[in-house]
Amino acid sequence: FQFDVTTDGRPIKIVSIVDEHTRECLGGMVERSITGEHLIAELDRLAVERGCYPTVLRCDNGPELACGAMADWAAGQVGLHFIPPGEPWRNGYIESFNSRIRDECLNINSFWSLAQARVVISDWKHDYNHH
Repeated sequence: FQFDVTTDGRPIKIVSIVDEHTRECLGGMVERSITGEHLIAELDRLAVERGCYPTVLRCDNGPELACGAMADWAAGQVGLHFIPPGEPWRNGYIESFNSRIRDECLNINSFWSLAQARVVISDWKHDYNHH
């Protein structure tokens, strides 16, 4: 997860879902807040779009991921691999990806609205995947 704000000071929460093998940014969300249920809906949408669920989902210990709803969703279909707290190097690729989106997109844009942030971040992810 990453955080930013719109010019009126309201928070933006950003989640990116990246395939560690292909390095493709498959999807994500840009919202004011994101719950475990919102994240599950996005993962289900991606599974339908791609034709399968991931074998393993590597994630941090944020409340959206380390919740009962996520455990119930993953049971029997997706292995959850939690990164130990305070050890971001265990998730090196996504840390690098997050640094890149911060440097190349978030730090150089001011967002007037949530809708604008969604468009700009989506465009950046498209460029990331295709260049």
